[in-house]
Parts: sequence; C-alpha cells; structure tokens
Amino acid sequence: MHRIGGPALSLFRTVIGLLFLCHGLASLFGVLGGNRGSGEAVPLGQWPGWWAALIQAVCGALVLVGLLTRPAALVASGSMAYAYFVVHQPDALLPLRNGGELAALFCWSFLLVAALGPGPWALDTLLRARRPAPAPTAEPASVPA
Repeated sequence: MHRIGGPALSLFRTVIGLLFLCHGLASLFGVLGGNRGSGEAVPLGQWPGWWAALIQAVCGALVLVGLLTRPAALVASGSMAYAYFVVHQPDALLPLRNGGELAALFCWSFLLVAALGPGPWALDTLLRARRPAPAPTAEPASVPA
C-alpha cells in the first residue's frame, strides 16, 4: 500500500486541481459551458461569483501542478466551505437537497490535499529536492572555566 500511496495522492491532487481549474475558467471566460452551464462568463469583479471563479482558477492551477499546494488547497477548501454555507445551506440542510454536493466534495477534497501534501509528483516536491541541504553549523568552542 505504501508503494502506491504517494502516486495515488499525486493523481488525486492533479484531478481535483484540474476539475477546479476548469470550473473557474468556465465562470471567468464562459468556456467549457460557461458559468453554471449558461455559456456566459460571470461579470468582471462581481461579488462573490467573479472572485470565487478567480480563486478556483488560480488555486486549481496551483494544486494541479503541485506548486504552493498546501496553502492553495487550504484557500480552495475555505472558498468551497463559504460557498456551501452561504449559497447552498440556506436552501436546505443536506447537500442532496440544496445542490451543494460539489461544494462539499471540493471542500473536503482540498482539505485532504492540504493535510497530506502534494505527493511525490509535484513541483513542490521537485523544488524541495533541488534545494541544497543547509550547511552544518559549527558548535561553539567551549571556554575553559
């Protein structure tokens, strides 16, 4: 299990990041079906839709490639918690009744990525491996008493 755990985490992170990126691009630019399938983009600067789409695109791209993964995943998780409790939960308590399944799934998925990290196939991991090891510090010479 340990042998496939890291790659499975990397694949999970990549897929979740790609889906979130596509969701954000659809809302920002009206591509891939547009905002909520309308074929249109969210108006520039509109609160909270445009800002949410910007978070989705930026954090989705960062999580997809595994760069600044933990902070990006934490912001993405928080944005989806906000979406669930502010947009969906007032309509009904349960996600199946209020249309908030996607927000809940993204929220918990990104929280998992923030907790577990990017996995071995990530830019964070590559950059960390290329960093030189810190030089050992010399111990201070003891002063005779």
